Amino acid sequence: MRALILITAALISLASGQNQALMDYLERRMLSIEERISLWQDQTNRQASELREFKQQVSALLESIEKQREDLRSDLTSVVSRVDRVEREMDYQETQNPQPPCVDVDEHLVEQEVATVKEKNKVKYTKLSDCRDMISSIKAMKILKRAGNAKGMWTKDTSTRSSKVYLFNGVSEDTLYEFDSIRDLTASSKLSRGKMIKLPSSWGGTGHTVYNGFIYYVKEGQELQVIKYDLRNGSIADSVVFPAENPVPVYSLTSETYIDLAADEEGLWALYATQENDRNICLAKMDPNTLDIEQMWDTPCPRDNAEAAFVICGTVYVVYNTKLPSRSRVQCVYDVNDMVSSDNAPLVYFPKRYGSHSSLKYNPLEQQIYAWDDGYQILYKLVMKKKLEV
Repeated sequence: MRALILITAALISLASGQNQALMDYLERRMLSIEERISLWQDQTNRQASELREFKQQVSALLESIEKQREDLRSDLTSVVSRVDRVEREMDYQETQNPQPPCVDVDEHLVEQEVATVKEKNKVKYTKLSDCRDMISSIKAMKILKRAGNAKGMWTKDTSTRSSKVYLFNGVSEDTLYEFDSIRDLTASSKLSRGKMIKLPSSWGGTGHTVYNGFIYYVKEGQELQVIKYDLRNGSIADSVVFPAENPVPVYSLTSETYIDLAADEEGLWALYATQENDRNICLAKMDPNTLDIEQMWDTPCPRDNAEAAFVICGTVYVVYNTKLPSRSRVQCVYDVNDMVSSDNAPLVYFPKRYGSHSSLKYNPLEQQIYAWDDGYQILYKLVMKKKLEV
């Protein structure tokens, strides 16, 4: 019995020692974990502080970048405005001070040529009408759609109230398109939706017009042949070889056009140029019935940088641009009745859009210009005023 008590006491003592060792081990582990947790908290607090500082720096940097962007945007707007103003001033100066020709010629020859031109210009057009209108400004512009090639021509019959629209796509083709109205043209997704009119021969350039039920166009080829095509019976009514020897393109920026036919309040006109007078544009009045030439003029309007022209009340308005497309502008005016000159005509700018006009056709009944600009069909509404005697 006494031995049993001793054994039990020994076991209890051994168990107490083991428990104490276990408790000591657990305490050491807890202290180690607490140290690690404390270290992790310190690291976390430091990283959070660094993140807040970084966020503040980034926020300040973004605010600075935004301010710089606004300043740059303001500077760019100011620069664009100044460039636009300088461009207008340069264009104006060009109109007031045209560059002299860089050719050495005999002074007496120049005087003789100038005198000859002046004598021709003194001859007023013999068939004066009551038309006394001239352009004051462009009131509005309407872009209808983009249909067809980069170059072409579209117009209405300039002498009737017909709503039909005629579209010549490209600079060399034999099929034109007829639409019942501008609305039908705008609503058509394809040109083939219109009525196709096949001409007896292909046209050349963009200098066509529609007048009093007839299409007047220049036949493609080396010979400048003007064709009068009857829309009512679909046949050639007349044709004539235009009396211009050694022709050159009438506009340097529309090199495919050798004759630009135009119709206004006084009838049918033709703008052309020849090697004999390759610097300037020439003008002819044609009889729309017989295609005879009634009178011819040498205008002072240069071909260089010209893109198109139109005629209003016997006054030619030549529109200029640059090889790198800028704003089109009327820079030279010639009146066969000596009532308008480039000096007293307003400097008319067309709104800057796509490229340069391949054709400009005036409709006297609507006082609108039908323009073709890089494949876009555009209408320009004009503001008119009365001519003044000069």
